[in-house]
Amino acid sequence: MSADALPTNELASDYRTRIVSSLSEIGQSAWDGLLALQTDANPFLSFAFLDALHESGSASVSSGWQPQFITLWDDAGLAAALPLYVKGHSYGEYVFDWAWADAYQRNGLDYYPKLLSAIPFTPVTGSRLLARDEAARTALVETLDTIQQGNRLSSTHILYPPQAQAEQLQQAGFMLRSGVQFHWLNNGYESFDAFLETLERKKRKNIRAERRKVHEAGVTFRHVAGSIATEADWQFFKRCYDHTYAAHRSTPYLNLDFFLRIGASMPQNLLLIVAEQDGNPIASSLLVHDDQTLYGRYWGELAHVDCLHFETAYYQPLEFCIANKIACFEGGAQGEHKMARGFLPQKTWSAHWLAHPGFADAIEDFLKRESSGIENYMDELNERNPFKS
Repeated sequence: MSADALPTNELASDYRTRIVSSLSEIGQSAWDGLLALQTDANPFLSFAFLDALHESGSASVSSGWQPQFITLWDDAGLAAALPLYVKGHSYGEYVFDWAWADAYQRNGLDYYPKLLSAIPFTPVTGSRLLARDEAARTALVETLDTIQQGNRLSSTHILYPPQAQAEQLQQAGFMLRSGVQFHWLNNGYESFDAFLETLERKKRKNIRAERRKVHEAGVTFRHVAGSIATEADWQFFKRCYDHTYAAHRSTPYLNLDFFLRIGASMPQNLLLIVAEQDGNPIASSLLVHDDQTLYGRYWGELAHVDCLHFETAYYQPLEFCIANKIACFEGGAQGEHKMARGFLPQKTWSAHWLAHPGFADAIEDFLKRESSGIENYMDELNERNPFKS
């Protein structure tokens, strides 16, 4: 993968365009100031989170994530920005294009490197076209189009934008792809039991049985806010995180340095839930939150207890949402099993542009057929709504 910067000639005339390979070239105040103007922001877009990914080496040139952020500037400062990477693989994305890469290879073409706008390892919807106003956002899209037309990379992929931005990208020539996640919505529940009472009887009974198994195993829980988490807490969580990847015969994406960095730089957005048995920690989950949304991220256990995953990664976080009046809990990618626990299907989006006309036509045809399947899948899921009629 070439480390050369993307071309910037002949770009948006009303702005100064800079392609930056480090957030330090932008500065935290400028980045977070622009982020504060977005209606679809979240903690994963913050300078602290992205900088920790880069500086820890978790998402860096050496791991196949080469930052090439597009930024537009004027006399007032940073007007627009697009988190953008040159990627040499498709790991850590959660919108799967391995079949596309394989088709390129079978036809003697290079799919990698490609351009990718995403938050590494984070399948969470949020603004990708960061802009001060609509004029700057339009200029940002035009700049992206100029760059992708002028380089020799195979394609551009923008993952998990909000629907309005996905549709704006579609107007600019991108093809849209939809997916499904499962989110829990807080309808003003006063307690976990009040939430359970809204579910069908069988679902309610099963959840109570799962929680009872964990309680009868002598497991208790600590909720550790990021502001009081110690280095020992983070080291234990990392052991759990690594153990989960090892159990799935996979390699973890994130290192201890990353977790220590976010623990120091954005503690107000972090929650560790630690499960203990006989006074010893045995499992942990990490969640990220703001005032409106709780995001389930990672979980792991060192000792198996039946149903411990559901309690640590779902039921304890739901209690946190109810106690803190958080409106939504996004449980992460995939997982129909979440529906039995009160999560409902939500559509997600990605946008794709391919330089090769023949492959663009083929993938457009594939996406049309896939989209019809997604619609049918959503209808089927909604028919299995876990709540009382």
